[in-house]
Parts: sequence; C-alpha cells; structure tokens
Amino acid sequence: MRQLSGLDASFLYLETANSPMHIGSVAIYDPSTAPGGKVSFKQIIANTTARAQTIPALTNTLVEVPLSLDYPYWRSDSNFDPEFHIRHIALPKPGDWRQLCIQVSRLHARPLDRAHPLWEMYVIEGLDNVAGYPPGCFAVLTKMHHAAIDGASGVEIASVIHDLKPKPASIPDVPGKHPEDIPSNFELIWRAQINNIKTPFRFVSVARNTLPGIAKFISGVARGDLNRVADIPRTRFNTNVSPHRVFDAVQFDLDDIKAIKNAFTDVTVNDVAIAICGGALRKYLSSKNELPQDSLAAMAPINIRTEDKLGTAGNQVSQMTVRVCSDVEDPVERLLAVHQGTRQAKELTNAIGAKVMTDYAQFIPSTLSASAARLASRVGLSDRGKPIYNCVITNVPGPPVPLYFTGAKMLSSFGIGPAIDGTGLFQAIGSYCGKFNICVSCCREMMPDPAFYSQCLQESFDELKAATSSAKGKPAKAGKTARRKKSAAKRKSS
Repeated sequence: MRQLSGLDASFLYLETANSPMHIGSVAIYDPSTAPGGKVSFKQIIANTTARAQTIPALTNTLVEVPLSLDYPYWRSDSNFDPEFHIRHIALPKPGDWRQLCIQVSRLHARPLDRAHPLWEMYVIEGLDNVAGYPPGCFAVLTKMHHAAIDGASGVEIASVIHDLKPKPASIPDVPGKHPEDIPSNFELIWRAQINNIKTPFRFVSVARNTLPGIAKFISGVARGDLNRVADIPRTRFNTNVSPHRVFDAVQFDLDDIKAIKNAFTDVTVNDVAIAICGGALRKYLSSKNELPQDSLAAMAPINIRTEDKLGTAGNQVSQMTVRVCSDVEDPVERLLAVHQGTRQAKELTNAIGAKVMTDYAQFIPSTLSASAARLASRVGLSDRGKPIYNCVITNVPGPPVPLYFTGAKMLSSFGIGPAIDGTGLFQAIGSYCGKFNICVSCCREMMPDPAFYSQCLQESFDELKAATSSAKGKPAKAGKTARRKKSAAKRKSS
C-alpha cells in the first residue's frame, strides 16, 4: 500500500455532496481512421482494460484510516472491474454541441464511488451535428479524482491510453497483481501513531530548507520590492456552490495565440490566455451590472513535477495568485498588465519556494483537515470571509501531434475542473495539435448562460487580436503604466 500525501488527501477532505473533487477531459474522436472505419464499444473496453493494468491510478482503491487519524492509503484492487468504470451512452437527436455540453455537465456533477478506483469513462455516441466535426464522431468523457492525479499526470496517463498511429499498439500481458490485504483498524491506527511520532522530526528538516525563502519573501515585502496582495473583490463566483454544473469551450488557432505573444517582448502564451479570460470576465460581469472596480484574481496551479517524479500519479503542484486585469478596458494594456502581474506572482512564489505548499501540507493533521473542511462547508464560510481568489485558471499543454484511441483520431480535447464553495468558476486552458482551447466549468447558479460566457471569450480574443496588429513590438514593461478604467461610463462601454 502507498499512503497519500497531505496535498493528495486534502482533495478528499474538501469533497462535499455539492463539490465533487474530480478533474477530467472531454475528447472528440473520428472513428473513420480506425481499421475497418469503425470502433465498437467492446474494442474500447478491451483496449482500455489492457492499458489500465499498467496504470496504478486506474486500479487502486482507497483504504481510509478510522476517525481520519492519518492520511488514507492506496491499495491495489483485486476485484477491478473495467465494465463498472467504462460506460456507454448516446446523445438524443440532433446530437449538437449544446446537447454534448449539457450531457457532460450532468455527468461531471456526479461524485465518484469511493468503494472503487476513483475514475469513470463515458463513451458518448451520436455527435452527428456538432459544427466543425464530421458526422459519426464520438466523445469520451473521463473523470479522475484529484486525489489521484493532477493535470500533468493526467496528460501522462492519456499518453498511455492513446497511440501515435491509427493501428493500436499491442500491449503485453501484465502479470496478475497479488491482492493486497486490507489492514485491520488496529493496524491502521498503530501506523497513524507511528507517523505522528515521526512528524516533528520531518517538520524540522523541511523548515530548515524553507525558512530562508520565507524570510526573503517577508524582507522583500517590507522593502516594497514585492507588491502586497491587494483586497480581492467578491463576485457571483465566490459563494457556496450548488450540485449543478455547466460546461462549454472555445477553440482558437494556436498560431494566432502565438502571434499575439510574439508581438510583445517577454509576453507568454499563458499571459495571453489570462488576458483573454480577464476580458471575458469584464464583459460577462458588466452585462450583469456586477463588474467590480478592482481586478478579479485567479489561482493558477504550477507544475513542480521533477524528472524523477515523471510517470507517477498524485499531485506535484504549487500555486500562485494572478490578477486577470478585468478592470483594464484596453485589450493590449490588459495583456501588458497581466504580464507584469504574472511576473510579480512568480517572484512571490520563487521567493518562498514553489514546493512550500506540498512540503507543509504533509504536516497538517488529517483529523484537523477533515474537520475543518466539513465545518467550512456547514457554516458557509465562503459566504462570510473575503475571497482569496475569484476563479481558477489552469494551463496544461497537450501534445502537438495527433493521438489515436482504439484507432480513432482525436480531433479535440477539452479540460474540466471542479467547482468548490468559494470558487465556483474553473477555466481550463489546453492545446492540442495546433488548436488552443479555453474551457469553462462552473456552478450552474453562478453561470446559467455558459454559451454567453463563451461568446465573451471569443469577443475578448477578437479584440486582442485586432488591437495587437497596431501595437507590435511594444515592450512588456509598458504594462507598468496601465491605468485602470474604473468609471461606470467606461465599464458600460465594454
């Protein structure tokens, strides 16, 4: 058995009936590339089952410690049944994009069964009228618990499930795993006590390595070298979530995104994506007469997976908070201001050390983590305190070459994330084979009109692309002089 880290376990403790903590993806496939021009559900089960045996995250179940006295364990499931996890449905006629988004939203809202390995796969047929895709395509919605994977490890798992050619590679038989006995409650409690005795000694070692960085951070703030984090406004996305979800996505050409990036000194693809999201949030909240004067902020996960951790499941992430500059009207000035903000956010993260969150998460008592998460949900803490960010924006680059699933060519891939109390909006950014996607998943009560928000994303991109042509070569440092447009008149103009 392998014990979960403190960070991995936190995603279990954060889970409530209204906030399932799984992440996922929706991929659309063209079966005409498969041998024979068709893909059967039976073939999908056989192909996925063979590959799942090589991925522990797909065959491990949870063993929870009594009274949450310690973090849970992963145990190899001797009764692994792939047909429980892989399911087959079809869209009703006419099988368009809106119906796919509705179906994905409903499936994504359902929690995973903790009695089984924490993943599900839905094969969705009937995509006969989705604009931009040939009739006869099918989609695959994959859900995996965040306790088992992060975005980067999810991409690694996807690379195992897929092939680089239409003809599926032969997968060698994997020897049957020896069933792992489930420890008794007494043994689990005994292990917990041993771990608790070791914790203070591990804490001293971690503190010795991280305290210099924390001191550097505090010193930098005191000198004014690093900007203090200003108050973050409360928005409709920062209350308790319902159990209902919405999903939508917008697709752009990656070359267009790179052209915008290359028009400015030092600006990154991630800066461009955040600026587009900032413009969309400005438009969306303005339409509701809810645009705050101060900029919204997003939590941006940072991949800290080192080479020795490649191929492993679990979470190797830190995070930083970035302003999306929703208070800046001009799209170019917004992009430059975003660039300045992300640079400063990275300085903050680097000053402390990107691994501090993962290092210290292991020292939070499991009983405290579980109790605090339940209490926060019960008393509606997200409705009472100030938000620490307004939404999540995560960027996980995908492969630049075509992938094939049981012979079917992947045409597009879209990411989905969790909506939790206090942060009901999740925007997943990804790229695949020359395309660049911004995907939105949200609590339905917070965003009842996801198609309109997608329109806001498209308009934000169009405005930035048009404005870029007249600002090529402008240095990124010009963002320092960007002025916030706070007047009601200027907010209405967008």
